[in-house]
Amino acid sequence: MKITILCAGKLKESYFVEAVNEYSKRLSRYCTIKIDEVSDGPDRESEAGRMKKRLPSDAFVIACEIGGERFSSEAFSKKLESIMVNGDGHIVFLIGGSDGLHESISGPADLKVSFSDLTFPHMLMRVILLEQIYRAFRIMNHEPYHK
Repeated sequence: MKITILCAGKLKESYFVEAVNEYSKRLSRYCTIKIDEVSDGPDRESEAGRMKKRLPSDAFVIACEIGGERFSSEAFSKKLESIMVNGDGHIVFLIGGSDGLHESISGPADLKVSFSDLTFPHMLMRVILLEQIYRAFRIMNHEPYHK
């Protein structure tokens, strides 16, 4: 299983970089994880254009959006497992810049997911997403962690 997080902007804060590295290391026993950063700005449409160029044609695409479907951790785990069982060997999560994703990239996504009604900084969202993916794999494998 391959998971790519395609996101706008480069992480600068060392505490975010450390958290992303830690969860990437933890996830390495379950999947191949890749963080693919495109430059952010000057507007959402430009970001979307750069993201589209990096989007693999054979991937299952999940857009992280405040208006997306909401899952419990257990349901998110089941959803990821279902995607994998259906033969999708590559999942790409999209995280937009500070203004979110442009419709031209989020519209065609296979799934839109929201992690909260709250708005999170897009840099922090990477850490939240990685933690939830890690939690999902722990749940799938009946390993302690998720409670």
